[in-house]
Amino acid sequence: MSAGLNPAFEAFLGALPEQKIWAQVLIQRAQEDFELRHIVDREVLAGELKKIASAELRTLASFTESKEFRPLKSAPNLPRGWIAICHGPIELSQALQGLYPGSVADWFAAQSVRPPVTNYREYTNRQSGMYRITQMLSDEQVPEVIRSTCAPASCLKRRLWSAQSLPADAPESKSLIPCLEPCAVLLENARKAMRNIQERVRTSATEPA
Repeated sequence: MSAGLNPAFEAFLGALPEQKIWAQVLIQRAQEDFELRHIVDREVLAGELKKIASAELRTLASFTESKEFRPLKSAPNLPRGWIAICHGPIELSQALQGLYPGSVADWFAAQSVRPPVTNYREYTNRQSGMYRITQMLSDEQVPEVIRSTCAPASCLKRRLWSAQSLPADAPESKSLIPCLEPCAVLLENARKAMRNIQERVRTSATEPA
């Protein structure tokens, strides 16, 4: 293993072709370096793009083009119009961690014979405090929350976990970045959905007949 690289990134690097699309980022080999840019800028001349240091990619990924905070880094709203050169594998590893935190590690885990996938019920049954309420969503209600949170228009990760009647995402429906378990955004949306359901029930119960 190369100094400074973990086994997950070593495997990723070994499987990296001359070009690879990683969610909304195009990775291109350039001898010993790696060029990164937004996929929509694939045909744009390098000189027409803003050159940024690879260390700046974490900050870039934190906001949309309109400067709104991006709570979900896998959302399809990564800013475009930039180019970054990573000088060697270590910089590339750090750049991808800044753009899509944990994505390479999850990709590596998903390559195993039995990926460490946690479905909705397993995940929410571990919750306590304000998120324990997410256990109360019915088998019919859970898929509704997942569809609204994990649709391609909201998240580019390919969901490998399932929930009752809702199967995992098809390989062609999302990016190469896997999702191994429900995320904090999904959990919060599930909490809000259950709170709304409870409020509707209370309101209905207090309405005059």
